[in-house]
Amino acid sequence: MAEPEEDKSKAVVNVGSDLFGLSEASTTFIQGALVEINQFLRRICYPAAEELGLLLSDQMRAWRTRNYQRIVQTAEQKLAENHESAQVHAHPRLVQQSFENGSWIDDNEVQDWWGGLLASSCTEDGKDDSNLIFMNLLSQLTSGEAKMLKFAVEESEKFVVPAGWVDAHRLWVPAEKLFEVSGITEFHRLDRELDHLRALDLLSEGGFSEDHTLALIDPSPLSIHLYVRCQGSRKSPREFFGLQFPSPEETPG
Repeated sequence: MAEPEEDKSKAVVNVGSDLFGLSEASTTFIQGALVEINQFLRRICYPAAEELGLLLSDQMRAWRTRNYQRIVQTAEQKLAENHESAQVHAHPRLVQQSFENGSWIDDNEVQDWWGGLLASSCTEDGKDDSNLIFMNLLSQLTSGEAKMLKFAVEESEKFVVPAGWVDAHRLWVPAEKLFEVSGITEFHRLDRELDHLRALDLLSEGGFSEDHTLALIDPSPLSIHLYVRCQGSRKSPREFFGLQFPSPEETPG
């Protein structure tokens, strides 16, 4: 994001000498340290410097505002698609989580997932905080991981186990396809992000074989639930994907 033309790098933070009983030398040190921090954050991440209050400016926090606006627009769209009543509410804890985590993301696909989670957080009484599980999971994913997980759920063959939940058959994918899907360009990063998805229990099995560069990325039941909620739906995965219970002939005796 482009910085304002006005140079505020030499702005001095007004810290009173009596604050917490600090000496004049201490406040001088703090002023210098804040200027140094300000300059560094402006150089590497202007939105963070602005958000953390280290820029003495009344400018709107435009970057995060735009990001959250997209999340809200997606949530509204998902609610309409799922024919939810206008009289639905989300638990404040979930609204706060979606804002704090989602508004730092500027990847459109990941923002859409945050918008979907916000939509599926809405209930008639606004007391259901179960989406906190999924918000915590999504907040731990890189954009590449989220894209690979979306691909895995959409491309895998899903089925209902006799107990009633949805699982997925094995899905082997060439590394070249995962590079394309995730936007990741480095093999070792791709490998460790698949390991991370498995560590979060979002892949039942995941990672590359020792003998070739095919990756096993079958999604776990947890990731299938995450995907459904990120689409703004509160349906069960079985209902969402229109799956049937196994016939008696298919059920182990």
